[in-house]
Amino acid sequence: MAAEKIAVEKVEKAAAVKQTPSAVHFTLQGKGGVGKSLVSALLAQYFGSVGADVKCIDTDPVNQTLMNYKALNAQHVKLMEGSKIDERNFDSLMERLLSEDGIYVVDNGASSFVPLSNYLIENNAIGMLQEAGRDVFIHCVVTGGQALLDTLSGFKALAEQTHTNNIVVWLNEFFGAIEHNGKAFNEMKAYTENASKVRGIVRIAKRNQDTFGRDIEEMASRKLTFCEVLGGSDFTIMAKQRIKTVQKDIFAQLDEVGF
Repeated sequence: MAAEKIAVEKVEKAAAVKQTPSAVHFTLQGKGGVGKSLVSALLAQYFGSVGADVKCIDTDPVNQTLMNYKALNAQHVKLMEGSKIDERNFDSLMERLLSEDGIYVVDNGASSFVPLSNYLIENNAIGMLQEAGRDVFIHCVVTGGQALLDTLSGFKALAEQTHTNNIVVWLNEFFGAIEHNGKAFNEMKAYTENASKVRGIVRIAKRNQDTFGRDIEEMASRKLTFCEVLGGSDFTIMAKQRIKTVQKDIFAQLDEVGF
């Protein structure tokens, strides 16, 4: 019965995705090294798991991390010329996003966060995509530890500048608990003042570092997908089980966000 239920849920998710001919998912955050490319990779795998036509774009001008996930077939698009947006390349990307159906996952680097965010807003790019029938989502990572305040600032800037309620916040607990002055994220001023713009929250939970942590870190460092790990022979049976647990957790939370 459990297998039948999973099969039905998968069909239902696939049908829901197919109802949207095209959607664009931008991963944006001004702080580097907080897991943006990991989030992009997770999104691509989530939509791929239900048979969607996923197209990954890596726009990072410095480190094309998403490109290193060979199974995702990401394409690099050079959007920066020095410290400025290359308008022709950006226009070409927009042309593609506006005219080609599919689920696009666009991974953006920290160094291009400000110019790209400004360009999206100044050119009303999000509005154009929406008018063309594309759902647009902005994924922003907030992480614990030393980068907490920087990532909160990045989220706050995005929320205040964009006129959309489709921001998805990813709480990455890998570097520590996401709390400040005794407050959890949903109690912080940055969130409470912008809660209406948040579509959903996905939590990448901090787990036992000697087991889950080590397995996920190896998977991420080798730029492997869930399918590659679970279908391969490089990981032990128990390591695969732990990774499968993480996959189910993340995918279930994305189901709750509702795309």
